[in-house]
Amino acid sequence: MDPYKICFIYCVNQFSLLRESMNYISALHVPEGIKVEVLTIENAKSMASGYNEALSKTNAKYKVYLHQDVYILNPNFIADMLNLFQKNAKLGLIGVIGSAYLPSSGMWWESADNYGQVFGSHSGNMELLTFKNCESGITCKRVMAVDGLLMITQADILWREDLFPGWHYYDISQCMEFSRAGYEIGVPFQDTPWALHDCGVADLTGFEENRIRFIQEYRTDMHEKFAVYYSDKCNSLSNASINRGIDLSLLKKHLDEFGLGF
Repeated sequence: MDPYKICFIYCVNQFSLLRESMNYISALHVPEGIKVEVLTIENAKSMASGYNEALSKTNAKYKVYLHQDVYILNPNFIADMLNLFQKNAKLGLIGVIGSAYLPSSGMWWESADNYGQVFGSHSGNMELLTFKNCESGITCKRVMAVDGLLMITQADILWREDLFPGWHYYDISQCMEFSRAGYEIGVPFQDTPWALHDCGVADLTGFEENRIRFIQEYRTDMHEKFAVYYSDKCNSLSNASINRGIDLSLLKKHLDEFGLGF
């Protein structure tokens, strides 16, 4: 793979959205010596299959998988993400919002310990969706899962198109696959949101079917990683600065669902 190339990858079915998103890419500062390319996959049968097709068409080491309605607001996005990856070879994948663990439901946003921020219109109105930021001195928080609106990688792992048709759970699955391969997943520190997601109210067609597929495939992974997460968290429960923002009652609920004691 070319370590001096970044590829922005889209699955596209609305070209007006794509053009607007690409305008934001054109405005990004590109560090000297870095090449930027854009790949679009039209009318993919699923997000995972479209991303796999794109993956086979570029030799860029760094790949930015983003929705066609995502606009990158951070002008130093390229330099910032390169800096994170070059400091940590084990950091395989980063996103702008995500969770430190996955509850048994498989829905990351139901976690008691979420990170990041993004402007989004999922509620029907554009608003700031904000969780915790990284602790002081930490530039990238290690998490278990990130949302698929924007996913950035420095390693290639095939997306699970064999398991996930359509447009849901391809992202959380990819996080699990990176973790299985020994990579870390992270959410960077953001002074202000790095991205805006003008998605509107989500179309949940196929969501429940893919959620069940996800749980069937990754149930053991979720249980084991939650046990490790909670063990680590117990060692720092007295540190208010680290644990600020964690809903302990929700954490207990998830402990019970996994069959672990509080």
